[in-house]
Amino acid sequence: MKDFKLAVVGATGVVGRTALKVLEEKKLPISEFAFFASKKSAGTKISFLRKEYVVKELNEHSFDEGFDFAIFSAGASTSKKYAPIAVSKGCIVVDNSSAFRMDSQVPLVVPEVNPEEIKNNHGIIANPNCSTIQAVVALKPLDDKCKIKRIVYSTYQAVSGAGRDGIYDLENGIKNFKESKDVNIAETSNYELKKFPYPIFNNCLPHIDVFLDNGYTKEEMKMINETRKILGKPNLAITATTVRVPVINSHSESINVEFENDFNLDEVKDLLAHSKGIVLIDNIKSQKYPLATDATGQDKVLVGRIRRDFSISKGLNFWCVADNIRKGAASNAVQIVEKLIEIS
Repeated sequence: MKDFKLAVVGATGVVGRTALKVLEEKKLPISEFAFFASKKSAGTKISFLRKEYVVKELNEHSFDEGFDFAIFSAGASTSKKYAPIAVSKGCIVVDNSSAFRMDSQVPLVVPEVNPEEIKNNHGIIANPNCSTIQAVVALKPLDDKCKIKRIVYSTYQAVSGAGRDGIYDLENGIKNFKESKDVNIAETSNYELKKFPYPIFNNCLPHIDVFLDNGYTKEEMKMINETRKILGKPNLAITATTVRVPVINSHSESINVEFENDFNLDEVKDLLAHSKGIVLIDNIKSQKYPLATDATGQDKVLVGRIRRDFSISKGLNFWCVADNIRKGAASNAVQIVEKLIEIS
């Protein structure tokens, strides 16, 4: 197997730095690395695999030296401008942004779910939204067995999903509360907010990304449309409510599914327990169920609270949790690169 060259765009961001950590863990057969970022972050030094690298400014010539693969984690506008340039130089781009996810020519991939789509790339492979990734890892085996008819998503998403400014808003809120001892701090805040329209500390915000004309947020429509594309069901009935909660890391989701076929609850639990990428934590007698603190730092999707929805004849409720920065972004992208290397 030959050694490969990899570029990471957005290497100084939250997802970019996590991708570097995952790459160190996986020890893929990559012999050369280069790290790129905006002009503001260029010059930053990164310690990686016992070597020190200087982050370069991303420009139109960044890919002239030739890379096999590139992981982009720098936002949709950057991806739209520079990913085609990278592809023109013979590089396959794994893109973490929303730029290409719904492009019919671009595969939208979660390796545990639809790895076969990787080979259908035309130079770009899209990484799904973080909240979608963890959901479809759990939904795919259920769909294969029972045929999903309808999905209702309710998410409880960590502030790290909003980047550094989201984390700042929560930490600043905690700091302000400790200093003021005001239990109504969410209502009376006088402190700076960098990301959210309202304080996230001591609060839940049913508002992730911008509102659309249909009353849904962009995040909610991402989950709906991406789930349909990944599962290969363009007309699947799905609705979603996405909520930002005062948790630093790891998204939690309550998922309600209606199936076409009936199911045995014990068989469903056994199926999930033995499905790739899933850890079953479901023992209510011992009060064992997935927590955000359990998921943080790992790449598995934790599933529990599995029970029938008694309001319909073939319904199921379950709770799933995953690290939104790792499995929801960085690790999924690195897994795609790993698969690309396997088929090269």
